[in-house]
Amino acid sequence: MRAERFAFRAVDRGGRLREGQMTADGAGQVNEQLAARGWEVLQVAPVDAASGGEKGSAKGGGEADERRLLRLSLRQRALFTRQLAALAAVCPLEEALRTMARQAQHPRERAVVGRVHAGVCEGLTLAEAMKRAGRAFPTVYRAMIAAGENAGRLPLIAGRLADLTDRQAHVRGRLGAALAYPAALCLVALGVVTGLMVAVVPRVVEQFDAASRQLPWLTRVVIALSNGLAAWGWLFGLLVVLAGFGLVRGLGWPPFRARFDAGLLRVPLLGSLWRDAQAAALARTLATMIEAQLPLLDGLRLAAGTAVNTVHRRALIDVAGGVREGGSLAGGLAQAGVFPPLLVAMAASGEASGQLGPLLTSAADALDRAFEATCATALALLEPAIIVVMGALVALIILSILLPILQLQTLTGP
Repeated sequence: MRAERFAFRAVDRGGRLREGQMTADGAGQVNEQLAARGWEVLQVAPVDAASGGEKGSAKGGGEADERRLLRLSLRQRALFTRQLAALAAVCPLEEALRTMARQAQHPRERAVVGRVHAGVCEGLTLAEAMKRAGRAFPTVYRAMIAAGENAGRLPLIAGRLADLTDRQAHVRGRLGAALAYPAALCLVALGVVTGLMVAVVPRVVEQFDAASRQLPWLTRVVIALSNGLAAWGWLFGLLVVLAGFGLVRGLGWPPFRARFDAGLLRVPLLGSLWRDAQAAALARTLATMIEAQLPLLDGLRLAAGTAVNTVHRRALIDVAGGVREGGSLAGGLAQAGVFPPLLVAMAASGEASGQLGPLLTSAADALDRAFEATCATALALLEPAIIVVMGALVALIILSILLPILQLQTLTGP
């Protein structure tokens, strides 16, 4: 018989109502498992029937829709973790998850919390239940939750995780907000210049067709660009789309991705910003893992799996190998040559003083501040630079139109 998921309602030995889901070969097996716990079963029904849907319904989307729902944004994950830390400190885990499921307002959050709650009701650990929730909880996240459960410090570790996730969401949100205005400004500038070249220049040029003398070189250049844009603009747009598609596909090919990531770190300003951001994320993640009493070697391996840049990923794998052979974290980071000196120095001080976790947190804070300050300065300079470039392009276009008008008497003769 094929295993199915069943929704159940039962009353435990303490008289509390228990609700959840369970995978079993049939309703009878669900009743047996619940009875073995000493629970009095009130209702057992297939998940699809309990939710009012039809099994295998194309409208419901089946597993594809479920996989789509089982995701959380950084802010949603931070909120989930914060609620978990608060509720797990004052009530049993199953009750905390049930309360969170009832409070969830977004369908995606409700689906994730419901899946985790069902797993805990089946007897799984919280980390194992989170693994059932698709990509809602990364590997590093689940590893720290597991460490918190094993050490009996789940509320504390969940609080640390909530701080970490909040910080990640804060940095990403600030960066997105800071880039929004320059991006909008670029789009407006591009639209204005394109409109002038396609709609305005050709109409003005018609007035010079009867001229018997050669137009100024600036006017000829602008006319050529305008004609090319009007005739082949679609091809240029298509090439841009194809280039973007090729880049996305190329990043999925490991050799190309490795060269791209290495080149990105060598770009002036952008490379150092990216390096500092990655180093701050690494330091904060390792500090949280150490405070969760997770072994440093395991923390390095998990952090390597979550590194965005492949250069940092390979470096962390090498550092983990060195630590496994008895080397120090600071020595491995220094030998890798891709991490900021501040991180290396703080790691060395932390290992020497036995305060590795707090000093890594301090390093992450310092790197975050440096990253935000540099970003703020760069973006403050970028906005006027875009305006200046836009003004220069518009001025050139207008000048190319005015020059023939000013020389019109000479061009047409007496």
